[in-house]
Amino acid sequence: MNIEIDGYNINYKITGQGDKYAVILQGWGTTMEMYDTVASSISSAFKVVQLDLPGFGKSDEPREAWNLDAFSDFFCKFLKELGIKETTLIGHSYGGRMIIKLATRESLPFKIRNIVLIDSAGIIPIRTFKQKVRIRKYKIMKKLLDNRVVYFLFPEVVDEWKSRQGSADYRNSSEIMKKCMVMAINEDLTDRLPLIKQDTLLIWGDKDTATPMRDAKIMEEKIPNSGLVVLSGAGHFSYLEQPAKFSSIMRSYFGIGAGNVNS
Repeated sequence: MNIEIDGYNINYKITGQGDKYAVILQGWGTTMEMYDTVASSISSAFKVVQLDLPGFGKSDEPREAWNLDAFSDFFCKFLKELGIKETTLIGHSYGGRMIIKLATRESLPFKIRNIVLIDSAGIIPIRTFKQKVRIRKYKIMKKLLDNRVVYFLFPEVVDEWKSRQGSADYRNSSEIMKKCMVMAINEDLTDRLPLIKQDTLLIWGDKDTATPMRDAKIMEEKIPNSGLVVLSGAGHFSYLEQPAKFSSIMRSYFGIGAGNVNS
């Protein structure tokens, strides 16, 4: 299905049943279909909303670079358009980052019932000395190669160097989405974690290198009403790597198949 919000065509779908909603917020550079297994784990008890955020999947790209607040503002408009006033929020990676920001706002146009964070982003990693040196070298090279004269003389060399920089998500993004990504990863949400009031389930792969176990433990320590479940041997896409275990965890947490669904 498609819906137009602020002139943007947004791709979304609703599956499942029940009188309660759960909305899945995706990781960076993914499509909403990648979260079908997450949706199916709770679809017997929830109406599950999946969407492609602006610039993701089949949804229109932002006309300018958006920071985390802009994406969060847009999400609020999306829920208002669907008439959703109360929901569970489930977020993977960047989606978790958005949920942390939303849950700690002074006011929201909807109520968050509870939260599930899957290999969530939001904490800036501690950089090693080698990483700091590498970043310093990158900034020096970027400043040099961004020079118009240098590019005029050696365009192929400059383009080849730039094509090798950054993560795969960054390299595969448009120029606007690259700027959005840089703003997101440079915003540390650690101080916001103690402000989260909702009951929060953390699900993490212990082999995750994008958002490592260190992040999970920090979130478990700082979010007041939280619990951490670790999927041994899984990486950043733990819900895809171990779908059966993931589904069992979700169904247990929400009390699906064992009486009433947790509120």
